Amino acid sequence: MLSRCSSSLSRPLPRHSFSPALCSIAAFTFLLSPPFSTPCRAAANEVVLDEQAIAQMEARASQADPREQCFLYTQLVHTMAEAADREMLQGDSGKAQATLKAAEHYAQLVQAALSRNAKRLKEAEKLMEHTTERLGECLRRTSGEDRSAMQATLKQLDTVHDQLLKQVFLQ
Repeated sequence: MLSRCSSSLSRPLPRHSFSPALCSIAAFTFLLSPPFSTPCRAAANEVVLDEQAIAQMEARASQADPREQCFLYTQLVHTMAEAADREMLQGDSGKAQATLKAAEHYAQLVQAALSRNAKRLKEAEKLMEHTTERLGECLRRTSGEDRSAMQATLKQLDTVHDQLLKQVFLQ
C-alpha cells in the first residue's frame, strides 16, 4: 500500500503507522498534560508542614528501629531545608536561620544513624543529594548574614551526603 506522498519516492508505509484519530488523541492528551516542572517549581507545590507535623516526624524517627532512623532523619533534614527556603522567600530570615540550625541537628543524627547498619541508604542518599542541590539553589538567591548561615548548613549537608554515598558504595 503506497501513500500519495510517498508514491513519488516509491516507498511503502510501515505496517505500524498510526491512524489520524490516534495521533489527534495523543496530541490532545499532550496539550492537556501539565508542563514539566523545575525543582524550584515542584518545591513550591509541596505541602507546607506545620510544627506539629514536624514534631510527629521527629517522634517517629526517634522511636523507629535504629536501622530505619537514617532515612527518617534524612527526610527531616529535607523538610527543614525546604521550610528554610520558604521562610527566606517570605523574608523571615530569623526563623529561617533557626530552621537551618534544626536541619544541622538532624544531619548530625543522620551521621550517627549511619553506623547502625542502616536500611534504605540509597533512598537516603538520593534525598540528601536533592536537599543539597535545593539548598545550593537557595544559597544563590540569598545574601549577607543569611548566606553565611546557609553556607554552614550546606557544608555540613555535603559532608553527610558524602558519607551516605560512601556507605552506599560499601554495601
